[in-house]
Amino acid sequence: MQMEKKDIRALSKEQLRDFFVENGDKAFRGNQVYEWLWSKGAHSFEDMTNVAKATRSMLENNFVINHIKVDTMQKSSDGTVKNAVRLHDGLVVESVLIPTETRTTACVSSQVGCSLDCNFCATARLKRMRNLEPGEIYDQVLAIDKESRLYYNHPLSNIVFMGMGEPLMNYNNVIKAIDMITSEEGLGMSPKRIMVSTSGIPKMIKKMADDDVKFKLAVSLHSAIDETRARIMPFSKNFPLKDLREALEYWYRKTKSKISYEYVVWKGINDDKASVDALVKFCKYVPCKVNLIEYNPIDDGEFQQASEESIMAYIKALENIGVVVKVRRSRGKDIDAACGQLANKEA
Repeated sequence: MQMEKKDIRALSKEQLRDFFVENGDKAFRGNQVYEWLWSKGAHSFEDMTNVAKATRSMLENNFVINHIKVDTMQKSSDGTVKNAVRLHDGLVVESVLIPTETRTTACVSSQVGCSLDCNFCATARLKRMRNLEPGEIYDQVLAIDKESRLYYNHPLSNIVFMGMGEPLMNYNNVIKAIDMITSEEGLGMSPKRIMVSTSGIPKMIKKMADDDVKFKLAVSLHSAIDETRARIMPFSKNFPLKDLREALEYWYRKTKSKISYEYVVWKGINDDKASVDALVKFCKYVPCKVNLIEYNPIDDGEFQQASEESIMAYIKALENIGVVVKVRRSRGKDIDAACGQLANKEA
């Protein structure tokens, strides 16, 4: 019975160097192959043109490159590009390129499906199949960077982890992917241009602070009242707002990095004065900004976009206490490209 080959991108540069030495080759060959895998984004060993044919055959016999494939690409009338990304095992995730006049942002997925149960989110209706590997996350970014250069004549500017899945439930792989994205041996992007969005898992927010991460943090809040938040995001019963608040205060003490709150206002759910007052109070705990997000309804159910009047009530109350508020209009509506329901994002 033939053993399943390992994805070569699971090896560190040091492990690759050791592999070549153990197989009678020079250590520097590992550096060459590592560069092909990451900064050059090789899809196959045959792509590695400055590596001897015998060496490529040896790699072929021992490893695979589980590269993603952009199965279908849709381009919206507003310039948004949605990729249906097929993984090596046939599963599919989505990633989105969101252009503005000054930048292009990649919205990437971290899991196949999602293990959380946010009632308003289309992805939550899909069972979590598995976590994405670091290389699969990296590949989404690489594909969108190429699309950015092709369609908008400049490299990718920003990355948001707001696609399928909860990034903090795939923490190790997300961190490894970001390490490679920000490495000079990868894409060399600044971590300040990367934002990780979480539904709010207190112990993992504290872990990020302890790990001294340099990227930005966004929290899908949607209500600062526990009962309302539990209606919107049932899993949050396990993570009450007092615990989330404590974790965010810890994050800010350690990182001095302002938090972004992602907040959708729904008709009859969180469009009342009590909800506005609760958010205002919550925003006083930690330096923050608020993104009010236009909602893309996924059906005719209870979650429907609130009135402009309700949105204005939030804006006025938050600006009165000095909180920066931005209203994010949904992008790519004609191709249903509301990545994780939070489509128009900038890191």
